[in-house]
Amino acid sequence: MERWQGKVAIVTGASSGMGTAIAKALATAGLVTVGLARRVDRVKALKAELPAEVASKLHTFQCDISKEEDILAAFKYVEDNFGGVDVLVNNAGTYENIDLLIPGNTEFLRQSLDVNVLGLALCSREATLSMKKRSVAGHILHINSIEGHHVPYYPGANLYPASKYAVTAITETMRHELRAAGIKIKVTSISPGLTRTPMVELCETYANVKMEEMPMLQPEDIAGAVIYALSTPPHVQIHEVTIKPLGEPV
Repeated sequence: MERWQGKVAIVTGASSGMGTAIAKALATAGLVTVGLARRVDRVKALKAELPAEVASKLHTFQCDISKEEDILAAFKYVEDNFGGVDVLVNNAGTYENIDLLIPGNTEFLRQSLDVNVLGLALCSREATLSMKKRSVAGHILHINSIEGHHVPYYPGANLYPASKYAVTAITETMRHELRAAGIKIKVTSISPGLTRTPMVELCETYANVKMEEMPMLQPEDIAGAVIYALSTPPHVQIHEVTIKPLGEPV
C-alpha cells in the first residue's frame, strides 16, 4: 500500500455499513479519503472517533448519488481541494423491500437504478476523467454483490439483483474501454455475500431470524478486500472478488 500513501480516495455511501468501514480502512492506510454521503453527520461522527492522525485524512462531502449535479459538485470539490482522485470506491447502494410486479412501485424501481447503476457509472466516468487528466494509474472499485452473479429468491428483491448484474457488466465494459484506450486504470468488482449492514435489516427474509445464528460477513471483511485489491503490484488487476461467509447456504 506504500504507493497509495498521500493519494486521494473517494468512497461513496460512506455514512454506514461497508462504506464506513472502507473509508476508515483507507484513511488508516494513509490515503486522503473523502467520504460522500447524504448523511454527512455520520461520517463526521466517525471522524471524531478516530485517532488524530487518521482523522486528519478523512474528509466529508454531502452527495446524493442519484443526482448528477451532486456527483459533479463532489468531484469538483475533490479537484479544487486535493487535486483530483486516485482511487474511487463505488459503495453507495439502495434497496427497498418491495415486489417487482405490484402497482405503484415506480419510484422505488427508478431509485434502485439511479443509485446502484447510473450513479455508479457517472462516478466512474468522473473519476476516469480526473485520472486521465493527470496521467494517473488509478483504481476504481465497485462494491457489487453475489446477486450480481446469481439471483436467489426472496420476497421484495425487485430490481436489486438486476442492478447488481448491471454492475458486473459495467465492470467488464470499463475493462474493455480502458484496455482499448491504453489507459492503466484498474477496475475491480467486489461481490460480498450476506454482510451485517443496515440494508440486511430491510429484507423480510431475515426479519424473524436471529442474526447471530446466520453465517454473515462483517463490513470490515469487505474493507479488507478493498485493501487487498489496492495492494497488488501495478501489473496485477484483481478483476472480481467473491466473498462469502463460511457456511452461507446461497
